[in-house]
Amino acid sequence: MLESCMMPDVIEAGCDEAGRGCLSGPVACAAVILPPGYSNPLLNDSKQLSERKREALRPVIEREALAWAVVMVEPEEIDRINILRASILGMHRALEALDIRPEHIIVDGNRFSPWNDVPHHTIVKGDGRYMSIAAASILAKTHRDELMRRLDASWPGYGWSRNKGYPTRDHREAIIRLGLTPHHRRSYAPCRPTLFDTD
Repeated sequence: MLESCMMPDVIEAGCDEAGRGCLSGPVACAAVILPPGYSNPLLNDSKQLSERKREALRPVIEREALAWAVVMVEPEEIDRINILRASILGMHRALEALDIRPEHIIVDGNRFSPWNDVPHHTIVKGDGRYMSIAAASILAKTHRDELMRRLDASWPGYGWSRNKGYPTRDHREAIIRLGLTPHHRRSYAPCRPTLFDTD
């Protein structure tokens, strides 16, 4: 059973991201504030849930959360500032987009930068321990997957509806066969433009 919050009696936001290891598409960053004492036995780390269960939980979270936000940081910005900074920046933007200002922030993983003057804690595998982080994980993943399915319709051949931009064999082979799109992260080794130079 996941814990409701880390610090009771304060407005706490959970943050997580999806898509850090992808070769294409944005990194999706989410922040979620759940009601005090919130409980949902189906809520868990998005990686532990099937796609069908994640998609079923998304409207429940969006309806029952006190506040939530999902922000996309595009490949161009990822290439410019690197994926870690882009992920932290995206979580900052998601926190800024919340309708309620949190009094405490919990973040999945071990890296974060202070946001305004709000105290925070980083928690390794936090998406498997705290409901608000698990909820953020699910929203980040489902919103990003939806976007990748739309991009797949515009850029067929890369299998983004299946692989969601991750470096699967079929995706890497498609890059070699079809070249790069504007949605690929050129700072990632399989997408570095020098690999495609013919001069």
